[in-house]
Amino acid sequence: MPHLTSPQPRTSGTELRPGVGVPGYAHPLLAPTEWGELTRPGTPLHWVVLNVADGPGTRPDPHCLEAAGRLRNAGIRVLGHLDTRYGTRNFGELISDAHRFVDWYQVDGFLLERCPADHAGLPEVRRTVATLRVIRDAAHIVLGHGIHPHPGYVELADQLVTFSGPWSDYRWSQVAEWTADHSPERFCHFVHGVPRPHLGEALGIARWQGAATIYFTDRTDRTDRGGDADPWEAMPGYWDEIVSRVGTGVSE
Repeated sequence: MPHLTSPQPRTSGTELRPGVGVPGYAHPLLAPTEWGELTRPGTPLHWVVLNVADGPGTRPDPHCLEAAGRLRNAGIRVLGHLDTRYGTRNFGELISDAHRFVDWYQVDGFLLERCPADHAGLPEVRRTVATLRVIRDAAHIVLGHGIHPHPGYVELADQLVTFSGPWSDYRWSQVAEWTADHSPERFCHFVHGVPRPHLGEALGIARWQGAATIYFTDRTDRTDRGGDADPWEAMPGYWDEIVSRVGTGVSE
């Protein structure tokens, strides 16, 4: 199968159980069930992204404050959503948004969405990450490339999103060879449009390719067809099954 690029499955020195990274649900008023489910005991969450209004918004949002507070009180890491626009975002604006996330929502780190992936983007991303770590001590930084980037990026952040896209692409995807030099906890996969019968297969691909943080959903992306459906904004129809399979390390 195309995703099997090595004769042996990827493992780390200590078997790391996979967990869920939530790319960002809709506003808590629009998705109260989704936000409520995240604090259910035993849910294997690595982190949850908070995206108030394509960033932190212009003023503190009481509903987001409450949602973020519940997560942090439950010991769940909350990341602020920062859109780098593939490196075209003004540095000052980006850092200003980061300050708001920390000051208003006490986030534990950041997801840099639409992060550059080429060698040319490395210096600016390095500058941005270094500044974010000054703003927030021990910040957990996730670079949202969505593809395998230049290997130099792995030294800049805690995690890289090396796949973000539809199941139709993911099931035939291949892993970059350089990722084998790093542990699965460094990589994340976000996949939409995964049919329930293929959930086990999707989890198996993530395990084989060495991605310990995943988010799989049966929701589909309709934004490219004139719609406004973001596949990450609503909970997967098989959320309980994901929690059960991921929490017990079952992928088949």
